[in-house]
This record gives sequence, structure tokens and C-alpha cells, in this order.
Amino acid sequence: MHRVPAPEQAGGGDAPGHSVFLSYSRADRKAGLAVVRILEAAGYRVWWDGLLEGGERFSRTTEMALEQARAVVVLWSRTSTDSHWVHDEATRGRETGRLVPLSLDGSLPPLGFGQFQAIDVSHALGKPDSEPMRALVRAVAALHDGPPPAPAAARSPTSGADPARRRLLVAAGVGVVAVAAGAGLWRWRAGDQGTPRPGAGNGRRIGVLPFANLSGDPQQQYFSDGLTSEIRTRLSRNTLLQIAGQTSSNKAGQEHDDVRSTARALGVDFLLGGNVQKAVERVKVAAELTDGATGMSRWADSWERPLADIFAVQSEIGAAVSGALSAVIQGPGADGAVPAGGTADVAAFDAYLHGRALYEAGIDEDSDRRALAYFEQAIALDARYAGAHAARARALVVIGNLYAGHAERLRAYDVAVDAARTATTLAPDFAEGHSALGFALASGQLDMRGAREPFDRSWELAPGDADILARYATFRSNLGDHERASEVIQRAVALDPLNARTFRSQGDIRHNAGDHAGAISAYAKAIELNPTLAGVHASMGFAQLMAGADADARASFTRERSAVRRLPGLAILAQRAGDRAAAEAALAELVAEYGDKSHYQYAQIHAQWGDTDQALQSLRAAWELRDGGIMLMYADPLLAPLRDTAGYLELAKAVGFI
Repeated sequence: MHRVPAPEQAGGGDAPGHSVFLSYSRADRKAGLAVVRILEAAGYRVWWDGLLEGGERFSRTTEMALEQARAVVVLWSRTSTDSHWVHDEATRGRETGRLVPLSLDGSLPPLGFGQFQAIDVSHALGKPDSEPMRALVRAVAALHDGPPPAPAAARSPTSGADPARRRLLVAAGVGVVAVAAGAGLWRWRAGDQGTPRPGAGNGRRIGVLPFANLSGDPQQQYFSDGLTSEIRTRLSRNTLLQIAGQTSSNKAGQEHDDVRSTARALGVDFLLGGNVQKAVERVKVAAELTDGATGMSRWADSWERPLADIFAVQSEIGAAVSGALSAVIQGPGADGAVPAGGTADVAAFDAYLHGRALYEAGIDEDSDRRALAYFEQAIALDARYAGAHAARARALVVIGNLYAGHAERLRAYDVAVDAARTATTLAPDFAEGHSALGFALASGQLDMRGAREPFDRSWELAPGDADILARYATFRSNLGDHERASEVIQRAVALDPLNARTFRSQGDIRHNAGDHAGAISAYAKAIELNPTLAGVHASMGFAQLMAGADADARASFTRERSAVRRLPGLAILAQRAGDRAAAEAALAELVAEYGDKSHYQYAQIHAQWGDTDQALQSLRAAWELRDGGIMLMYADPLLAPLRDTAGYLELAKAVGFI
């Protein structure tokens, strides 16, 4: 991956010294990752990097990590024995008595290293309990003067909520952005027409890659991730720059090992990368802007500041990037003003980033409630922090939908709406606040009529934000506005071409419009980008079911991990095939697992079975219990048999669809 020069170790660091430097050839990356997982599971912090082309590896980064490490683990292979980079790093480990050599494929170490017995892991990769891997951990432990630190305990769910239900709810519009109306893949002037074309050569397109966490403490990852998002937001305020979306930038950065291929994947002219070291009251940040066509550095710098100056550092990076591109842009750079929805309070910002990291992890009920607590802490520190109010609203909707009983759910939705309204009052031009309000009204209070104005406003404020576009398009689709939804989601796809969630949303919109073949194509693209994306196999199955491809639909449902999405499809297919017993068994399994939480799915099943009365009864129960699925009812093809019934039209009017 592309790296930038690292600042010197921040003074006063409190991270313990359990650190390992991993040296390996880029060709052995997969094996390297397996070793990293073993060591991190044992409690060690591992610094590692793929071997880059000559001139693309920055010696300051490598040297600092190499000098700080307590152990230097070298992966010898047929490729790495010929690598001068690996040879140099291994020499440093040997000279300082910190070398731990491994053999990936039975290769002998090169000349000068034969006196060190290499641990043969050729048949042990991915096997943490194997003797070679235990020997690796013991060797690293010996260099730390004691046994390995105890690894963090794996978190077990504290709630029976289906993880896929949460991910689908979040994907419908509950993602947390970093403070301001975030960046879509392309930012353009309000007067520009159409979607900018990647590779047009105007020199304004920038991909902001994740800033590396070099603090030596994995628990500080939230801070480096948050800083990356903040810098992306700052840059996006310059209307003459076009900023790549977060999801696509992260994915391209992970999948490509050099500057030029990463830039080509994103369709950008420049890449901005960096690293962060946070220690107690100080922070060090390094950043570099690289030409995507040549791989040459356009600008690089580093800062060491008190933590309270982190906002100034963000602004300086934005201004420096704009200045470095002054030959191709003539717009205002990012100044030091607090962005819409943001804060100038460092403690509030830190609490927000903690909450954001927990929320996006989506582990279980405990992590979601702790995220909410962090957002509330941020608000307590800065009551005018609109971004924290919007994030609090989203967390409340998730908690109410997935974990709360009926009474608590209603209270959570009411408080969520109040929090989102506070965000829009504090920052009227904060698109994320309006989007959060629309979501709280639609998915929480099921007020589709009331949600229209805030969703429309979010679109007006951020027409270049891929996440805002996807949420808005999904909402318009749920209203039955298929033409507008299709237009907007197409723009979002152009803005974030490596984001599987956007293609899944496009599939949902086409499915709702009756274009099942188009939906299948979009879902196939989403699966290609991320085969484990929550709910996507069931979505594919329903599109195939409606297209009459029952065998394909069955295969898709079988691949779906979420029972609440899989079982309705199987129940419908079994009934269609004339196997009533299997159909009833699938429905019974769904009821046994989800009870009153899935009346909307029961309505879908009965509607497709032709049992109109039971379907309407389940739909009314979903409405009375404020089941979030109700916001899908007006465009859901599975409910088409109910469309002309008095009971359906009455409910559609109550929800605000008509």
C-alpha cells in the first residue's frame, strides 16, 4: 500500500511495548496476513507493510517502526530471499538480537542467516493451534521478556437480534458520517450539469485513503479513521475539487498495492494518504499528496501539535492540498472555520469518534448502547454539536428497532426525532441532520408524509454525497416514485463505483419498479464486490422469484445467512411448488425465532400464498407494533396482491403514502 513518511514517536506515549515488525515480500501478502492474525490474537501489536516498487516505500516509516519493534518477524520464501528490502530488515533484526525467522515454503534463509533456525510454517498457516504457530508466539514472547499479553476477549452478543437485520437497517440510511455533510465520490459546482466522468483529466479528483494508525495501540484506530473522514469533509468544502467516496477509497486502498493502480481504480488524479500517532495530549500527523499518473509526490508534510490543535491540522492539510493543486483549481481552500454540524471542542470530537467507531462496528446491543452513550457524552461537552445530535438520532432508531420492547421502542423513536430536529435547528445547512430526521420519521415513527421534507432538503444540500443520494433514492422508491429514485441512484452508483451497498440499493429500487431483470443485474454486481453483504442473497432471491426463476431463487435463499430474510423466500417457494408442509414449516420456524418482531415478513408470505385476510391482519399488526418494515409496504412487489384492498389502502393512507 501507499505509505507516507511517519512523524517521530509522539512523546509521552502510554502504549505498552508489545510490538512486532513483520518483514515479507508483497508476493507473500496472504501468508503475511495469516501471521499478523496469529500475533494479534496473542495480544501483540504488529506493524506490517507490503513490499512496494522502488521509490514507493518511504524509509522513515519503515525505519521508525523497525527501531521501535521488540521483535522482527521475517517471512523467508523463494521470493523474499531475493528481496533486498526484506534482507535489509532481517539484517537489522539480526544485529540487534530481535530476529524471529519463519519459512513459508521450506526455503532456506539466504547467506548470512543460516545460523538462525527458521520456524517452518509451510503447513501451519491459518492454524493457530499448530505447533509451529505456538513456537512463533513463544519466540516473540521471549523477546518481550515474558508471556504474551492476554488478548482481548471476544465479544459475545448480548441480544438475540439478527446481525443482518441491523446491517440492513443501517444500510437503509442509518450510517454515521464524520461531523459534516460528508463527501460523495465526486464533488462538483452547483451549476455543473450531469455526472463528472472519471478520467476526464481536469486534475481535480482526489482520493483520500485511510490514514494509518501508528500509535502502536489498535484501540486508537477510531481516531485515525475519524481524522481521515474529517479531512475528506474539509476538502469537499472546496467546490472545485472532486473527492472520492469513503467506501470506494477504503476498498481501493486495501486491494491495490501501488499508487497508480489505486488511482485508476478510483478514477482520480491524486491520492492523499497519511498516518497518525496519538499519545495522551499530543498528536502527530503526516500526510502526502501523490500524483496518480506518475506515482511522484506532489506535496508532503508532518505536524506535531497538542491534541487541542487537531482541528487546525485538519484545516492546514486541506489548505496545503488546495495550494499544491493551485495550477488546476481556482477555488477557495478549506479554511479554519468549523464545518456545518461540527465542533471546536476536542473532547466532544473524541467522544463522537468513539461512538462512531462502535456504531459502525455494529457488534451487538451493548456496542450500540455504548455508542449512544458516547454521542450523549459529546453533546454534554458541546450542546451545539449538531453532528453528535444526528448520530444520537440514528443510534436511537437502531436500538428502538432491534432491541427494545414496544413501549421503549416508541419512546426511543420520539427522542430520535427530537435529536434530529435539534441537529437541523443548530445547523440548518447540515445535510446529514436532515437525512437523520427523515430516517427517524420514516423508519422510526413510520411517518412517511412527514419524512418527505427533510429527505428532500438533504438532497438539495448534498447532491454530490453518495450516501445522501442512496438514502434519498431509497426513500423515493419506497414512496413509489420510481423514475426519480432510478435517476438518483444511478448518480450514486457513478459516485461510488466500488460500494456494494450502493448496487444493492440500486437492485432494491429496480425490484420495486418491477424491473426484476435489472434488479438481478445490480444484485450480481453487489455480490461480486462483497459476497458477504448483509441480505443481498435474499434480495437476489426475491428478484429471481418475481422473475419466475424459482430454481435460481432457491439457490440464492440457501446462500442467505439471515433467517428473517431467508425463511420468507423459502416459504413462498415451497407453497408455489405445491409443498404446503414445507411452506408451513418455514413459516413456523420464522415465527418461533422472531415472534412479534417480524409481522411484516408474515404479511409478505401470506400475500404470496394468496391468503389476503391473514396478510392484512399481519400488516396491521406490524403497523400497531411500529415494525420498521412498514416503510417498505407501498412499493414492495410481494404485497402486490393486496394493493386494491380497502384494508391496504386505509393503512397506506395512515402511514402517509397517500
